[in-house]
Amino acid sequence: MINADALDSLLARYQEVLADLSKPEVAGDPGLLESLGKELSGLEPAVKAASRWRELSDEAQGLREMARTETGELAEMAELELEGVQEQLAAAEKELEEELVPKDPEDARDAIVEIRSGTGGDEAALFAGDLFELYQKYAAARGWKVEVMDTSEGTAGGFRDITFALKGKDVFGQMKYESGVHRVQRVPATESQGRIHTSAATVAVLPEAEEVDVEIRAQDVRVDVYRSSGPGGQSVNTTDSAVRLTHVPTGLVVSIQDEKSQIKNKDKAFRVLRSRLYQLELDRVHDERAAARKEMVGSGDRSGKIRTYNWPQGRVTDHRLEGDDKNHALQNVLDGGLDEIVRALALADREARMEEAAEG
Repeated sequence: MINADALDSLLARYQEVLADLSKPEVAGDPGLLESLGKELSGLEPAVKAASRWRELSDEAQGLREMARTETGELAEMAELELEGVQEQLAAAEKELEEELVPKDPEDARDAIVEIRSGTGGDEAALFAGDLFELYQKYAAARGWKVEVMDTSEGTAGGFRDITFALKGKDVFGQMKYESGVHRVQRVPATESQGRIHTSAATVAVLPEAEEVDVEIRAQDVRVDVYRSSGPGGQSVNTTDSAVRLTHVPTGLVVSIQDEKSQIKNKDKAFRVLRSRLYQLELDRVHDERAAARKEMVGSGDRSGKIRTYNWPQGRVTDHRLEGDDKNHALQNVLDGGLDEIVRALALADREARMEEAAEG
């Protein structure tokens, strides 16, 4: 059933945005122009769906009237044609219902992704490296830019932790479903007995915040500089280029040491801190995201997993999905083939929000 109030509100906003875009003061403000342009693009699919639904509704109404008032062959033709139109109308109504579900305003943002090895020692670090490669391939297929911000390498390869930014279209909306505990089952290269080990890594996906989104007062941040302990060349290890930020009110700590330049490390650290603080604010404002950061990062153990990568069986299982959507070919996923999983998770999320909207 179409929510008439939601439809009227959407169409009214669409007309408001169109009117605003024609104003001279908007044309002279690049930031506002871009913001309204993005909003218009986001509204257009729903407006098109509404137009299609109304056209089919009017056509169906006309055919019903014809079938009721006419006789003989004309009435039969109207009834026959009405069956086809009603099928199209049902599909158009479902599409419009989905479009009327409120969008997450954060979906269009870029994202900062943090991968940390958990249970499993060296094998967990290697798996964290596998996840990073997976996301690199997924980003490349979608035309996103990957910017590594900080790394701590494992002793046998991979990463104890790695932080990187993803920039492109609808990055957070696609990547947010990766937040949680990822588990791997395989025989490590160092295992002489051929036994399968289970390890885990955590993934946290944060919407990247702009400076205008979060105000960070200088007096609230303690800045410490120290000598980098990671790879990066001689100058990294002989100068105080690494930066640690401590946000005193929240206790959040961000350390960046990947760049040779202290200034660049400090800039990256503030980007990560800003995004973490923005996520905390989202958690506070939205009840459904309460404690989201704690839930998405977890403890790094094998409980609370969202996905299992099973090497011996060549299978990836997403534990949030059911039926045919639950299992996927391992190699395809490792090659960046996340589209089917993301699509299924997005559909389940949308259906849940549709139910909430209907109940509300």
